[in-house]
Amino acid sequence: MQLRKGLADAVALADHAKAHILRWGNSSEHYRKYFGNAPSGEAIGYYEKVINGDRGNALFRCDNPDGNCDQPEWGGHWRGENATDETVICPLSYATRRPLEQLCALGYTVAESESNTYFGSDLLHRLYHIPAFGENYVEHFAEDYAGALELAETNETYTTHDSDTLQYFALDVYAYDIVVPGIGCPGGESAPSSATETPTSTVISAPDSVTDAPQVGQSSQDSLPARR
Repeated sequence: MQLRKGLADAVALADHAKAHILRWGNSSEHYRKYFGNAPSGEAIGYYEKVINGDRGNALFRCDNPDGNCDQPEWGGHWRGENATDETVICPLSYATRRPLEQLCALGYTVAESESNTYFGSDLLHRLYHIPAFGENYVEHFAEDYAGALELAETNETYTTHDSDTLQYFALDVYAYDIVVPGIGCPGGESAPSSATETPTSTVISAPDSVTDAPQVGQSSQDSLPARR
């Protein structure tokens, strides 16, 4: 049940990120913050892949076929060459990941908290490792929030298919448009000026059901230490 809810949250984040870009394009300060002046079509497309793309043979597993969940800080991992369509979610994720309803609560800020604090954003990252969603094209060109902002300033070509950038943008605009409208919880900086960008009027909330979420396999080497 937690995994299904997390996948629904991932779809909700992607859905609203796409809606924000469609409404504002690169006139959005949030868009320019994360994507620079890169054309918006690619980012829209990779959010759409999560929302409505064919799931292929994607499978999320809750067992421990490779033994990696025995490591204390691992919340999960893509199986890589062992099974490119499969991702393992370890018990740590179920104990520590938060639901999207808690976005901006308990001291969380986009800039200063881990991007995998929420199950939805963590699974967004994991979905992009699966070829059906990331197409072996969405990669880690940045490794954290500061790296994502630096990428937007120095090499915007990679931003629209950078896994971290897609996560941070989705979290930031969901917080700004929906959770705390016009303010969000950016941390370490001011929210974008309302003179040039107001919260997206068409609010896309989390789905009432998870029927449109990526399907979860009944059975349940890429990893980032603190971000697993």
